[in-house]
Amino acid sequence: MDNMEFVTLNNGLQMPKLGFGVWQVPDDEAEAAVKKAIEVGYRSIDTAMIYKNEAGVGRAIASSGVSREELFITTKVWNSDQGYDTTLKAFDESLARLGLDYVDLYLVHWPMPNDDLYVETYKALEKLYHDGKAKAIGVCNFNIDHLQRLLDECEVPPVLNQVECHPYLQQVELKAFCKEHDIYLEAWSPLMNGKEVLENDVIKEIAAAHGKTAAQVILRWHLQYDNIVIPKSVTPSRIEENFQVFDFELSADDMRKIEALNQNRRNGADPAEFHVK
Repeated sequence: MDNMEFVTLNNGLQMPKLGFGVWQVPDDEAEAAVKKAIEVGYRSIDTAMIYKNEAGVGRAIASSGVSREELFITTKVWNSDQGYDTTLKAFDESLARLGLDYVDLYLVHWPMPNDDLYVETYKALEKLYHDGKAKAIGVCNFNIDHLQRLLDECEVPPVLNQVECHPYLQQVELKAFCKEHDIYLEAWSPLMNGKEVLENDVIKEIAAAHGKTAAQVILRWHLQYDNIVIPKSVTPSRIEENFQVFDFELSADDMRKIEALNQNRRNGADPAEFHVK
C-alpha cells in the first residue's frame, strides 16, 4: 500500500489510480475475488448493476476488516434504467445490494444515444451527488460529442470517463479532450481481455528487461500514461501480480515503443452504436 498512486478528481476527491474490476465475475466468485483483492492492497473496487455481483462485492466489503472510509466503491446505472426517476430507483437498489450508505463513484454505463436519455440520467446523478449519496459522478463509454453535451447542459462535470483502453486502443483524441476538461480517463479491458496484446513481442521484450510480466508492463504503461486502471481477475496469483506494479518504472523509450503499438482497434462495442438494454 505504501506505493499506491492516487489521483485527485476534479471535485477534490482522491481515488486510487489502480483498482479492481469484477466484470463477468459471478456473484459468489466476486465475493472471494474482492476479498482477496482487498487483502492484497486494492482499495478501489469497480462493479455495476448489470454485472449481477453487487451483493457479492458488498459481502466482501463487510467482511474485509477494512474501514469503509479507506475503500473507494464504484457502481453504474444500466441502460434499461436510464431516465431521471428510474435512475434514482436503480441507485437505491444498487446501494441496498452493496449494503452501503453511499458510493464513492456512480457512473452512467453507456450513452445509448438512440434513446437520448443520457442527459436526463446524468441529471439524476447530479441529485445523488448533491445529496451526498455519491461522492463523485461520471460516465462510461462516452465519446467526445456525448461528453460535450453533458458539459453544455449539466452543472457538475463528470470526474472520469471509463472506456475501453489498452495498447491497441489508446484513445488519444478522447484522452486529450478529457484532459482539457479535467476529466480522467479510466481504462476498462486494460489488458485487452488477455488477448494478443499480452503476446506482443515489443511488450514481451520490455517485460523481460524489467523482470516483469507483460500484464505488469501494460498496467505500468497505463499508470504512467495517466490513466486510472481497473484490471479484473479471479485468480489469486493474478490478483497479486496485477498489484505489483509500483516497484518499477518504464523509461521514456519504453513508453514510446508501446505508444507506437496503437491501432485504434476496439475489442468491445462502439459507444455510438451500442444499444443493449
